[in-house]
Amino acid sequence: MILCLAATVACGDVNAVLERLSEARQLTADLLVQFTRAADAANRSVMADTDESSVAFARQAEEAKQKVQADVDALKPLLAQLGYTAETKILQEFVDRFAAYRELDRRILDLAVENTNLKAQRLSFGAAQDAANALRDDVKAVVPRAPADKWRVEALGERAIATVREIQVLQAPHIADADEAVMTRMEKSMATSETAAREALKELATLAQPASQARLMAASAALDRFMAVNQDIVSLSRRNTNVRSLALSLNEKSKAVSACEDALHRLRDALAKRGYSGIRQ
Repeated sequence: MILCLAATVACGDVNAVLERLSEARQLTADLLVQFTRAADAANRSVMADTDESSVAFARQAEEAKQKVQADVDALKPLLAQLGYTAETKILQEFVDRFAAYRELDRRILDLAVENTNLKAQRLSFGAAQDAANALRDDVKAVVPRAPADKWRVEALGERAIATVREIQVLQAPHIADADEAVMTRMEKSMATSETAAREALKELATLAQPASQARLMAASAALDRFMAVNQDIVSLSRRNTNVRSLALSLNEKSKAVSACEDALHRLRDALAKRGYSGIRQ
């Protein structure tokens, strides 16, 4: 056996060869672990609900990918020294697939850390809601100039409030949708509602007591603030970074991950079959 090994192994040292084989197996196992960590951290970055956590997970993903590359760089010469051409070919398959994965993952993480849909959602629930509520409170405080106009003042006030609420209702589906045509239709509806709200406030001004004019001016200012925030929401929503990063993760990335894992599993299984008899192959 020793003579046979000495004739077929360049180094002539069975123990050294087996040590290299053991190291190759360990590196392959670590490759799979680090790749899994990289993919998992990237997924967490996409699903994170704060900018800080999204960036932190993206950093973890990058660190794990660097460790994957380090394992590859260490494994390549080991397989070459062992003369394992089949395993070297499988490792190269992984290298090629990992390169494609890294490019796709970079695109996904660049989108994920922007969090434009999440930021739009926060504006909708925060600044936009505050402005809409301020308009409501100011409009409800308006007193009619004449008692006979009370019902008209109330109706116009409710119209102004309702049309602003219509815009608020459209914000959530706009943030969630990825279809440009659908978003355009929503924006047109928002514009129509804004026009109706401004017309209602304008008509209210002709029916309100002089003492209520300040509340109407405040309501108009609140509407201006609301529409400015709404424009920010629409702009952020249009960039759709969270929606796009999630779609890429669920579709293209899942395929890239499976391709990389397949190569690593085959490499692990091939090395597991190596031993005394495998040294001569």
